Amino acid sequence: MRWRTHSWKALALLTAWLAVGCSTIDDDLSDCPPPPDPPVPPTEQDFEMDYELRLVTNITTEINTQLNTTTEANVANALRSHLQNIFTDYAHDVDLSFYDTENNQETLYHEAPEMNASEKSYTLYLPVREYMHLAVANIKNNKVVELQAIERCPTSHLATVATGENIIDSHATGLFTARQPMKVLEGVDQTFHVRLYMANCAEALVIDPRGHHVKDVTVYATGFASEFLVNDSTYTFSEESPLVRAVPLDTDGGNLCFCSVNFPSTDEEGMRTVIETEEPFTGRESDKVFWQFKIYVTLDDDSVTESILSVNEPQRAGQFRIITAYMGDDGDIRTNDTTVGVSVTLNWNDGGHHHVDL
Repeated sequence: MRWRTHSWKALALLTAWLAVGCSTIDDDLSDCPPPPDPPVPPTEQDFEMDYELRLVTNITTEINTQLNTTTEANVANALRSHLQNIFTDYAHDVDLSFYDTENNQETLYHEAPEMNASEKSYTLYLPVREYMHLAVANIKNNKVVELQAIERCPTSHLATVATGENIIDSHATGLFTARQPMKVLEGVDQTFHVRLYMANCAEALVIDPRGHHVKDVTVYATGFASEFLVNDSTYTFSEESPLVRAVPLDTDGGNLCFCSVNFPSTDEEGMRTVIETEEPFTGRESDKVFWQFKIYVTLDDDSVTESILSVNEPQRAGQFRIITAYMGDDGDIRTNDTTVGVSVTLNWNDGGHHHVDL
């Protein structure tokens, strides 16, 4: 996102562009509305602000590495289609807040424009002064996550919304955030680089049914953060981790595939920060269980088999992880992945009340 602005004695006029990968922009400010009082002096200084939306992801590597057989091509295509709005460099909307750097750090200016394009311009007015700038992209169409408490910089956060029994839907968009100190100077050429990094991640469970016929398969992912503090780039975790409904994908027969998009898991220290800037985003293997897939298979006799796949590698922001598994005779789900532990409960019939125990 590239911004070209004009600064005057008391005000800075910001014209914002979303143009990922573009190197030149021709600005036509003839239709811009007049700035508020005082009137613009006859002389003016130009400065540029480069606002870049960038996502570095290992989704292609992950799919090509783990789904590289002809029989799994349909699964790979289904995953690419499902995740195209998650791992993306396209901003549908941007929420921009500029905060006081002193006192209560309250909001001095806020704008939440619609983007819905790879390139679009809009106009903001800012007094010349110091700011702390927080930005969030692709939040408007994500019904599972809300941007809350933006009135003050330290309280601005993304929060998941449970739909009952501590269950949430999978995130519908890839969320990006940025934190950038800004000092708008009078009559000085300036360039600010603000990069937005991904705040959520995704996991997929691919199951080879091995010819078994069952009535239903339901998959949840759990062990993930419930909130993200934008100013501190840290995650917080509820006492009981929410269950994220994994979405079943249409793979045109063959293997089953379920995909979940959510905030990351904990790490060894119990709190994640957004520091991922290079591939790969994988965490270190540990004896600790960081997150789980909970699978409920309803057999033809209406009995339910619960399988829990416990993963010993943290799931990090910007990461896409695929776990491959297969189905046993009793509807049990197994895997050959050495980083994943398996526990199975046959005849599990607890009326659908799934309690997380991490």
